Amino acid sequence: MIDHARDLVSVREATERLLTAAAKLDNASVPEPSRLPGWSRGHVLAHIARNADALVNVLEGRPMYVSATARDADIERDAPRPLDVQLTDVRESGVRFQETGAVPADWSRTVELRNGVTDAAARVPFRRWVEVELHHVDLGIGYELEDLPAEFVQREIDFLAERFAGHPEVPPTRLTDGTRAWSTGREADAPEVTVTGSAPDLLGWLAGRRDGAGLAVSGGTLPSLPPL
Repeated sequence: MIDHARDLVSVREATERLLTAAAKLDNASVPEPSRLPGWSRGHVLAHIARNADALVNVLEGRPMYVSATARDADIERDAPRPLDVQLTDVRESGVRFQETGAVPADWSRTVELRNGVTDAAARVPFRRWVEVELHHVDLGIGYELEDLPAEFVQREIDFLAERFAGHPEVPPTRLTDGTRAWSTGREADAPEVTVTGSAPDLLGWLAGRRDGAGLAVSGGTLPSLPPL
């Protein structure tokens, strides 16, 4: 059972962690490269803010973005702003998302995200939590995958393993951190490949944040995952 109200609390806490950490930067840090290819820290902060507004659109029944071009243009427009403007935008857009989430609604309804993807409205707060946590890591300011809340790490591995499940380009794969196990890739009676590692390393690989060098693979080579 998805507890959207509890996830909204987690989003708020994650946003505060990000804002507290980013407030230690200065204006010269904003245009420096983030860990995302081609994006500065300013791009990441701008995206975090605009994503909050986009998910407000989703919850209120509007298109998530006007278009992919408009989404990208908004991020490029906002990326060069000074740090204080960036942080104010992240905070205020986060408040707008929280206020929308507090409105009584049918959380079992289906909503549409980008590229025709649909999901239960109740999962939108978790999707926002993912954006805040992973992009905090992407800023490259000392917050690592190992610092993520354990509940978040397990749930995001659950989510990504499910996302790649049945994908024709991913071999039947068993993932394990030594205590828990997940299945992903093409359907089969048994996995072809077993990937073992710490939960943060598994998440990093699944989410495209690590190359899998910290993982052990048996039964074949580390599968290539399609882009998220």
